Amino acid sequence: MKKTSLTTLPADYKDWLNRLKSRIQGTRQQILLAANQAQIRLYHEIGREILQRQEQQGWGAKVIDRLSVDLREAFPDMRGFSVRNLVLMRKFAQNCPNLQFVQQSAAQLEGSVIWQQSAAKLEGSIIGQQSVAQIPSSSIAQQSVAQIGQQSADQLPWGHIIFLLTKVSEPAEREWYAFQVIQNGWSRSTLEASIKSQLYHRQGKAITNFAERLPVPHADIAAQILKDPYHFDFLGLGDEAHERDIENALVRHITRFLLELGAGFSFVGRQVRLEVDEEEFFIDLLFYHVRLKCYVVVELKATAFKPEHAGQLNFYLSAVDAQLKVPDDKPTIGLLLCKSKKKLVAEYALSGIEKPIGVAEYQLVRALPEPLDTCLPSIEEIEAALGEGWDD
Repeated sequence: MKKTSLTTLPADYKDWLNRLKSRIQGTRQQILLAANQAQIRLYHEIGREILQRQEQQGWGAKVIDRLSVDLREAFPDMRGFSVRNLVLMRKFAQNCPNLQFVQQSAAQLEGSVIWQQSAAKLEGSIIGQQSVAQIPSSSIAQQSVAQIGQQSADQLPWGHIIFLLTKVSEPAEREWYAFQVIQNGWSRSTLEASIKSQLYHRQGKAITNFAERLPVPHADIAAQILKDPYHFDFLGLGDEAHERDIENALVRHITRFLLELGAGFSFVGRQVRLEVDEEEFFIDLLFYHVRLKCYVVVELKATAFKPEHAGQLNFYLSAVDAQLKVPDDKPTIGLLLCKSKKKLVAEYALSGIEKPIGVAEYQLVRALPEPLDTCLPSIEEIEAALGEGWDD
């Protein structure tokens, strides 16, 4: 069918078309959400009933084997009824008896983009991330019951739930990752990479003076965007690499670097020139954090942390605040990335610094996680994957 020439269309046609596209996109997301919720609730009910019958009637593994055969025969056009998936449904019901996976306040649920991402898979894979861990899990736990509502696990795709159930053993850690998925729209691959890199144990661990130098809650949010240590093993450099070599490699791999820094960081430049009293100074790396609305100055040190490093960075932050910061920007933050640090030395050094600074280590080479067998699939898992796929 021949398209109508744009010159013959009404003047408001493009605006109307854009509004119509937005409505269709929103409806499609609602359909995906409703379908996923129905699937997850069904899986939970099946898992709960299997669990009850095993506990009350002593069902063995053979019954699950037969159940898988019968369900596949009854619903040949449906996936998800393999023995492995039925066992995972049981594990799901056992770990989440009330279908609750993560605790969040209503305000924290606003802006969740996981379903936008799910809809986008129809056109291609997108990772839409926002700030990671905007509110510390400890702060969430301390809020009153009246402020907290438990978020149902049916907000999560089944593939994500499988990862959380099989790769994360601690409930608090599993809850933290589930919160990130719902709030930040993590894809399954992003979730897997975050678990493998032990992001939960690194997030918000940098030594900072933010509590004394930034207002609440800005200080808490800023502390959570920093981690310790940072993993730069994707650079392919040895432990003896020089600062400029690391800096050059980070810029060459800027996409990977931004992923490791976390969502919200926007790269401004390297060796950014500042002029103070007719003298030139150069910042290693300059970023802007779109959620915090502030510049972030990153200085690399291929040595252990020294107190004078904090003084130098403090000078750079003052210059950026004076020359680059606009009235709407929040105070500039500094991040010192060092090869190693001593906690007490860093704390003493930052206590006398005027500007908000964080100190963290970086790792150019990482050992394989221990124990290794926890990261490798079993023979049974390999056979199941070859025969059944993910069944999600």
